[in-house]
Amino acid sequence: MSGTSLDGLDIALCKISGSGVNTQCALLDFITIDYCEEYRQQVKAIFAKPVGSIEQVCLLNAWIGRYHAKLVNEAILGFGYQNGDIDVIASHGQTIYHCPFEQHQYDDFPNATLQIGDGDHIAVLTNIITLSDFRQKHIAAGGQGAPLVMYGDYLLFHCADENRIMLNIGGIANLTYLPSKGGVSKIFSSDIGPGNTMMDAYVQSHYSDLHYDNDAQIARAGNVHLGLLKQLDCSSFFEQSLPKTTGPEVFNLAYLYTAQKKAEATNLSNEDIMATLCEFSAQCISDSIITLGKAHPDLMIYVSGGGIHNPLLMERIQIKLNKQLPQAKLGSTELLSLNPDAKEAVLFALLANETLAANTETFPSNETNMPNVSMGKLSFPS
Repeated sequence: MSGTSLDGLDIALCKISGSGVNTQCALLDFITIDYCEEYRQQVKAIFAKPVGSIEQVCLLNAWIGRYHAKLVNEAILGFGYQNGDIDVIASHGQTIYHCPFEQHQYDDFPNATLQIGDGDHIAVLTNIITLSDFRQKHIAAGGQGAPLVMYGDYLLFHCADENRIMLNIGGIANLTYLPSKGGVSKIFSSDIGPGNTMMDAYVQSHYSDLHYDNDAQIARAGNVHLGLLKQLDCSSFFEQSLPKTTGPEVFNLAYLYTAQKKAEATNLSNEDIMATLCEFSAQCISDSIITLGKAHPDLMIYVSGGGIHNPLLMERIQIKLNKQLPQAKLGSTELLSLNPDAKEAVLFALLANETLAANTETFPSNETNMPNVSMGKLSFPS
């Protein structure tokens, strides 16, 4: 799994049996291998930009596939296995642009997304069958291409005795709503706003030696600017009903700078801006949970993703929930015996398993938020 933070490649070694609701999945090992600076710079040159070089996209599609294959080979060796021991690789690829209709607003064009890092290169260089490019089928079947975590969240974590939200705080925060009663028709996943993406982008733009705000040291040293916070909350995305999708194409530094001008807050310190951005992410996340908690105030929220390592963000979410949803509880997916950093990679392994092993419908075919399709294109080593 490679996300929008561009920190590294998450590689999960999974042992899976069964399919559908009978799926059993064990996480045998996990590692995040940091990206080299060249990778970060090459992707940043085209990432989330509406205009760019077609030649660069073409070249990076192959280059990223080969680079990811190299890291996968390193991980397998480090885990103590041979490539021949591995049945399948599930590769998410590197998102460079995500563009649902609500964002582009062109009547003649559908939802769209683009992940690069060609699966054929991975298959050939690892000598392992590879599934890649999962999101296109979801869009073709009427979905928005993201988030896709609902499939795996339902298979692994739906519980008849507990109302759950599976909250993932990556670059963009998303959640899967898993009420204990009501069946599949009540379950959905949705993006809910920025997680780490704006904070990380700001740090990388203003601190040459940092990729993120370690332990929220910068944000803790600042004060929230309420005028800027109000302007940040003005995106039309927040007016859309759930489920919905977004990305760094919307929530980026340009969005921040526009909000600063409108709020007459262009002279804020880096610390105050980071404190405000952290509060903004906490507000986006807690507002959605509180809305869903009106029906089930006894929610258990299980958190995964890089945001779980931001102590200030987690504190602010907890404080907001305590005020308006005091019965809700917040905890890591460690409580469900799953490494919170590995969760998204594991869920894409499950998508690959459904494509290869499922022989019955997992979800009702009329559920538009969960189109019942197999996802992932097959690449063979030879």
